[in-house]
Amino acid sequence: RANLQRLDSLLHRYERHHEAGDRQQFLQEWKRIDLWIDEQRPTLTSIREGRLLDQINTGYDDYFNAATNLLAQLDVKPASPGASLARVEQESARLNALGYELVKAHRESLEQFIAESQHTLEWLRWFFIAAFFALLALGVWAARLVYRALIAPLQVKLLESQATIERQEKLASLGLLAAGVAHEIRNPLTAIKARLFTQSRHLKPNSPERVDADVISQEISRLERIVKDFLTFARPSEPDFVVIPAEQPLRDTRDLLAPALAQRGFELRLVPGEAGLHVRVDPQQIKQVLINLTQNAADASGSGGVITLHVRAGTRPTPHGTMPAVILEVGDSGKGIPPDVQKRLFDPFFSTKETGTGLGLAIAARIVEKHDGALQYQTRTNHGTVFGIVLPPASPSP
Repeated sequence: RANLQRLDSLLHRYERHHEAGDRQQFLQEWKRIDLWIDEQRPTLTSIREGRLLDQINTGYDDYFNAATNLLAQLDVKPASPGASLARVEQESARLNALGYELVKAHRESLEQFIAESQHTLEWLRWFFIAAFFALLALGVWAARLVYRALIAPLQVKLLESQATIERQEKLASLGLLAAGVAHEIRNPLTAIKARLFTQSRHLKPNSPERVDADVISQEISRLERIVKDFLTFARPSEPDFVVIPAEQPLRDTRDLLAPALAQRGFELRLVPGEAGLHVRVDPQQIKQVLINLTQNAADASGSGGVITLHVRAGTRPTPHGTMPAVILEVGDSGKGIPPDVQKRLFDPFFSTKETGTGLGLAIAARIVEKHDGALQYQTRTNHGTVFGIVLPPASPSP
């Protein structure tokens, strides 16, 4: 509007004074304003502003045409501008009104832009707050996932390793003690047994003295068995490894124990397993473990039942995940193992039998460990127990 007023002022000065400088300055100012109008189009933000600018552009051309007519008339008749001047003033007033409308429209667009920007900023603020809490929740979830997937298993393995080390230290100490005690007992026990045998030859059959001697002989045999278990526990022999079919020690155990167990009302059943499984073991030591587990199964089952022997392929845990395994299983249909007994099941000298030494499972576990395996069990109340000897698989000998 100020530029338009300057044009009007120059035009009126030229009308009064007819100075060529005013006319030249008017034309220069008109070109500058015309260029400025063209430059404003990219800065407009609304359709209404664009339409108003188009009207201003047209009105400005009409204004220039009216001014040109006025200048031409003044060149011919300087004293009588008349209607030409009135038209210039009319076009000027129209341009002023359009300019005011453009300024108003531009202000409204700017206010709308500011309002939308504030709304966007508010939305962004809540978005970042929500994103922060979402990331926080995601971080907590990721931390829990890492803990459950990595840290917790490592803690369990660490506790298991510590428990294994403590158990091995206890076993070593108990082993040394047992070896010393067994050695000190074995020599006098041998002498007692020899003297008893000599004395028994002079006793009459069925005499009270002979009955007492038989009881003493039985107790000496029991002591010898305890001493033998002590020595086996204290100084387990190294395995003599050979590769054999995995079912072979199960079959040997069945053939050895089935007749005696049948007299007690048990059926020792060998369930066919997967063919082609082989293990690298000491056959005698593994058979010793199977005999112990089978006898325990019979004792746990009470009077009669079915004891199953079975071999299957499985897996075993390692520090780097799981690996294939061959599992020799001995299952019974007894009452299961009570929870308080499970806690001490493999402890040396712990037994639920009145005549037991409490070394059977401890010896079995040590033998299996020397085979790079593990002795595991699964038990359910009133459904029985299954013990498994978990061993690394082996390829058959060529």
